[in-house]
Amino acid sequence: IKRLDETVVNRIAAGEVIQRPANAVKEMIENCLDAGSTCITVSLKSGGLKLLQISDNGHGIRKEDMEIVCERFTTSKLKEFDDLKSIATFGFRGEALASISHVAHLTITTRTKDSKCAYKASYLDSKLKGAVRPTAGNIGTQITVEDLFYNVPTRRKAFKSASEEHQKIADVMTRFVYALHNSGKSFTLRKMDQDVSAGVSVRTQLGSTHVTNIGTLFGSNVGKEVIQVDHFDPQLHLKINGYVTNANCSIKRFLFLLFINNRLVECTVLKKALDSLYQTYLPKGGHPFVYLSLEMPANNLDVNVHPTKHEVHFLHEGTVVESVEKQVEAALLSCDSSRTFYMQVGGLLVTSLSHDSMSQDPKSHDSMSHDPKSHDSMSHDRKSHDPKSHDPMSHDPKSHDSKSHDPKSHDSKSLTAAGLPRRRQIQLTSVLQLSEEVKEKSHKELCKVLHDHTFVGCVEPELALIQHETKLHLVNTGNLSEELFYQTLLKDFGNFAIYRLSESAPIYELAMLGLNLEESGWTPADGSKENLANYIVNFLGGKAEMLNDYFCIDITKEGHISGIPMLLKGYSPPLEGLPLFVMRLATEVDWEEEKACFNSVCREIARFFVSLIVCLLKNRASQSYKIKTKPKNFPFRFYSLKNNLTNAETFSDVKSVANDNEWLPWKRMVEHTVMKSLRDLKVPTSMVDNGTFLQLANLPDLYKVFERC
Repeated sequence: IKRLDETVVNRIAAGEVIQRPANAVKEMIENCLDAGSTCITVSLKSGGLKLLQISDNGHGIRKEDMEIVCERFTTSKLKEFDDLKSIATFGFRGEALASISHVAHLTITTRTKDSKCAYKASYLDSKLKGAVRPTAGNIGTQITVEDLFYNVPTRRKAFKSASEEHQKIADVMTRFVYALHNSGKSFTLRKMDQDVSAGVSVRTQLGSTHVTNIGTLFGSNVGKEVIQVDHFDPQLHLKINGYVTNANCSIKRFLFLLFINNRLVECTVLKKALDSLYQTYLPKGGHPFVYLSLEMPANNLDVNVHPTKHEVHFLHEGTVVESVEKQVEAALLSCDSSRTFYMQVGGLLVTSLSHDSMSQDPKSHDSMSHDPKSHDSMSHDRKSHDPKSHDPMSHDPKSHDSKSHDPKSHDSKSLTAAGLPRRRQIQLTSVLQLSEEVKEKSHKELCKVLHDHTFVGCVEPELALIQHETKLHLVNTGNLSEELFYQTLLKDFGNFAIYRLSESAPIYELAMLGLNLEESGWTPADGSKENLANYIVNFLGGKAEMLNDYFCIDITKEGHISGIPMLLKGYSPPLEGLPLFVMRLATEVDWEEEKACFNSVCREIARFFVSLIVCLLKNRASQSYKIKTKPKNFPFRFYSLKNNLTNAETFSDVKSVANDNEWLPWKRMVEHTVMKSLRDLKVPTSMVDNGTFLQLANLPDLYKVFERC
């Protein structure tokens, strides 16, 4: 028997800790979190095998610690063995950086807040290579790992593809949920390969909530159906917090994310118990999403069990599992009492509520109220109506040039095996054609810009700055929002929730208000305003059933508007635009042909939803940009920015609106609601030349300017 060389021992140990690039990312992210970082960026080339770089804004590493930072069993988190009983950090052994340095070329650039400059050092086999040298850098640490497993060719060849390794790293940041559990902190995963797949794969915003991150990382279908579990067990000193999906959500694979004392771990017993619990509520083959964070006394937990620390042992395991299972079931039962179901009335699909939901008083919100449980279903107040009202022209249904509703689609098949509502399927040819036209006329490059953009900030009520890769763009949020609502109307046609006005608005009074506005273009030659207002009341009353059925515009028999559609969760439509909306709905819509009718109604609703910008612009006596002449009888046009931003005269003697309180609600809505929804927008090619997108700067071009200087 011979003693192994120290280099061989270290490489064997490195192979246990760093099995693939994803393990290296996991270890270094945990170091970043232990360092108090709030912004963490991971950049990759070839799935992390060629380049793996992690940057954070933590407290950094002192210069005097740089010499030994990569040696095995050097750590700032542990001094004595007894400290393991109360360990609260992710790492404690001091093996991560040492292991990486034995299988890759490692470089560390770091700066503390007390340091005047950053320091950079390279490492090989745990030893410092060369001297620690000063350099420029931000507060925090940047670790660069190059040529991972360069000296272990067998391990390197075993990896199937760079894309697979990239996906596993993405899983570390999403399904292994560092980005979810540490909500409020910013996580970014960037692919730096020189191909079409380059760009940002994962991004969570600084200050985001758990629910927001669940929707971002796991999809809106999961995010909108989660319920919170929050409980403290005084006997076990156990705090349970997390989010689980309700009975309305069913996915193919059980997503179980468990943190114990902020450490991502596995617990097979708890996973099986929760999966078995959900089988009572979900259809066969369905599984839930479960994210739980348990906090217990540190002396009840043993974290020194597995080299990668993904397994832990804790006391009273059976009792803890039983307590967690009980709280999850209680949350499901409380949510289940107010589920929405569909029923058949008169051959048409309508909804009804359980008595618990019906007894709740609606909460007012900007003179409107809505039931949050109805966000993804049809209106809770949908009334039965004559099937003939499906025809926008109010003629015989046989005159339709589109597919009629199949009566069989409204029978018991409208419910899943678990009694959950299915999405109402609209198969009107005209709607399908309009949706297909949106896809055909989309601009791929601009779609990519919006999908992968980083929001910078609002400049004016209708202008915002976004960054995409190395380019800075000025975008017209008015144009984009209008197109977003138009496409939402086509996508969710006939499947909207509804905003209930706290007081129904008489159409006659709205029409009179609209006719008194300058934008209406009314002249005495058009006839008396009273006659025109009565005409609008009668005309829209005749279209009430169709508007209610397809667009959730609820018009009562008395000629009042009592409800408008909810197009975007968290977005409140401006009621100031109702007078002009009512006028244009009666006069500007093509009611003679089905496709043109649906298209123009969707356009008018979309303009109404963004009419707040018009109100803000009208309140400004001076603007920092020039607008085009307003077309006659087109009050809701959003004016495009002229390409003269470099003209100094445009910005001279202009009062800024940045601090005006009048547009702060819109600013918040753009940043937190609209811009997130724009990522999936199909940008029409018409926005290439109409000033909706304006490139202000490109980093490579700026480098050229600096070089000339």
